[in-house]
Amino acid sequence: MKHILVVIDMQNDFVTGTLGTKEAVAIVPNVAKKIREFAGDEIYVTYDTHYENYLDTLEGEKLPVIHCIEGSQGYELHPEVKKALSGKRYTEVVKAGFGSFSITRGLKDRYPGEEMEFELIGLCTDVCVVTNALIIRAGYPNARITVDASCCAGITPETHKAALITMKCCQIDIIE
Repeated sequence: MKHILVVIDMQNDFVTGTLGTKEAVAIVPNVAKKIREFAGDEIYVTYDTHYENYLDTLEGEKLPVIHCIEGSQGYELHPEVKKALSGKRYTEVVKAGFGSFSITRGLKDRYPGEEMEFELIGLCTDVCVVTNALIIRAGYPNARITVDASCCAGITPETHKAALITMKCCQIDIIE
């Protein structure tokens, strides 16, 4: 069985920046520990990626808060997360939307016939974590998918909980 860790959008703007929350700050030590202790096969690290024209996009219309502009300090990984990844081999995934098919692209070719296990952690539970979990579920209907709730935070505590319930309904295991 191949074990894949997916670290979703642990960028400064989501932790302490323009869209940061106290809940996001609180999970950073858990995320760093999870990364340091990971002994599986592959790590994917996603980057929510926007450009100077962000406010002209559909997302910018619906969420008019400039964030994660490529090349900005807010775009960078939180320092504790970056430190935890130091010395680890991982694949960076630049995504222009909530989810990315790039996380799973090529895994079936690299590991033909292998069972897959995915664990997702990061931000925001109710937007990018749930989207990526459901994309993985669609591509790997028989894979074990786990989300560690202690390593995730949502826009609000209520929407975090709602996303966890949604994922449970889609047969995604939640570590509380």
